[in-house]
Amino acid sequence: MARIAVLGSNSFAGATFVDAALCRGHELLGVNRSAEGSPIFLPYKNNPRARAYTFKQLDLNRDMPLICSALDAFAPSFVVDFAGQGMVAESWTWPEHWYQTNLVAKVRLHEFLRTRPWLMKYVRVSTPEVYGNTKEPVREDHPYAPSTPYAVSHAAADMSLAAFHRNYGFPAVLTRFANFFGPGQQLYRIVPRAILYALSGRRLPLHGGGVSVRAFVHARDAAAALLAVCEAGKPGETYHFSSGEFHPIREVVQTVCAQLGIDFERVVEAAPDRPGKDQAYRMDAAKAAEQLGWRPSVAFVQGIRETIGWVKDNFTEMKRLPWDYVHKS
Repeated sequence: MARIAVLGSNSFAGATFVDAALCRGHELLGVNRSAEGSPIFLPYKNNPRARAYTFKQLDLNRDMPLICSALDAFAPSFVVDFAGQGMVAESWTWPEHWYQTNLVAKVRLHEFLRTRPWLMKYVRVSTPEVYGNTKEPVREDHPYAPSTPYAVSHAAADMSLAAFHRNYGFPAVLTRFANFFGPGQQLYRIVPRAILYALSGRRLPLHGGGVSVRAFVHARDAAAALLAVCEAGKPGETYHFSSGEFHPIREVVQTVCAQLGIDFERVVEAAPDRPGKDQAYRMDAAKAAEQLGWRPSVAFVQGIRETIGWVKDNFTEMKRLPWDYVHKS
């Protein structure tokens, strides 16, 4: 058993990680700027070891002293960090919010953590968008070429962590994931959004015709990856986690429609593409397989089916919830 602090614990991947870590017998502290929402997004609520999880509603930008005090009191061996501004297109509207949260606040956090004797490893959840558009699967040493404020903020934070590791020996491990998906995801993300629109008879805007290509990794596989990093990841290293299968967004929506038995053309409508959108993010995950023994276990279509089942089971509640992204500074 280890003590693990999870920042951004109410996020989709964060909540799934909390649930998986509880199942492994760990004790957890969760920190998130928003209060815990509906249990349909928080799988750990039904975990028989839920008492081993403590949640604190604290904001990286406004409550840093309280976050530091909570971390000192809990003294985790591992900090797994999902926290941050997470939308790409919206980062063009308020770029300063992305830089403040994803870079400035994070550097303040790292400056605190580097002096703590209880910390064995800080695991950062970053993004392949730091590489910009990639035509072929890239390894972890690929040059950065961010093309949006969102990606720039993450690339800067990653470079800062690398400098902290070189100068201080800060035990940071960088992880980059393909697009998360599965039951419990925020409703504005492409898979649950496509399911909701198809079931409700609404037209889903297909930005740029849906030709951009993405890989996907199920949230349970992402949680297993991060637990493997906590156990065996090497400080100073970066690891990619991706299925190796690349799907145009149009194909993702087509798969959803096929599983629902609904005509694709009745669900989608054409929409302009988003500014600075990269055509594809392709990562080579061989290093994670070789060094951590990680391989995805949930097939793409299986994950789509699971998500459809989750949406159908909770559709009445979801109709009362917002389906669009709501920005918080």
